[in-house]
Amino acid sequence: MIRAVVFDVGECLVDETREYGTWADWLGVRRHTFHAMFGAVIAQGRDYRETFQEFRPGFDLYEEREKRAAAGQAETFGEADLYDDVRPALTELRANGLWLGIAGNQTVRAGRILRELFSGDVDLIGTSDDWGASKPSPEFFKRVAAAVPFAADEILYVGDRWDNDIRPAREADMKTALVRRGPWATIQWNSPEARQLPTFRVAGLQELVRLVREFNGSTR
Repeated sequence: MIRAVVFDVGECLVDETREYGTWADWLGVRRHTFHAMFGAVIAQGRDYRETFQEFRPGFDLYEEREKRAAAGQAETFGEADLYDDVRPALTELRANGLWLGIAGNQTVRAGRILRELFSGDVDLIGTSDDWGASKPSPEFFKRVAAAVPFAADEILYVGDRWDNDIRPAREADMKTALVRRGPWATIQWNSPEARQLPTFRVAGLQELVRLVREFNGSTR
């Protein structure tokens, strides 16, 4: 059975459209142009951080994050940036007896925001900065497995990327769900890996709730 569901953050729970728009503003680039380049970099299989290099060679993302914070323009997100199905899905999964977690490649600052947003709603909030390990490293998923009080094959990891989320979670013996939203999932959706690797492929989290309930019902 699936006893625990652990969610990625960006483009799984949080719509990052506005935040990437603020990066375009910081770079002095039109948002449409930034988003187009972002999509092109992903479609080419490159690291998304190379998008920044296209506009400003030598760009250091961590350094620029600190500069933004010092200028009073720190990266942030809030309730309005959550996808509409997040709160209902978490409520229903909890009502169905699932242990819930949130774990993704996020900064310490983002971790604080997540704890403010989801305090009392989930059992775990972990970030790559907290753990000193980031996806797709196996160490990240070892940290997830160590934090969840169930066996790895009873954990469902939910993400929007087959390369960063689905494949490494599966290699850690977890079940997986690929949710189709955001640039990565949209671009990767019809790839062989995106079709074959996930336990579930869903358009949204309400669909996931139903599939988890049906899966657990079929295993009894």
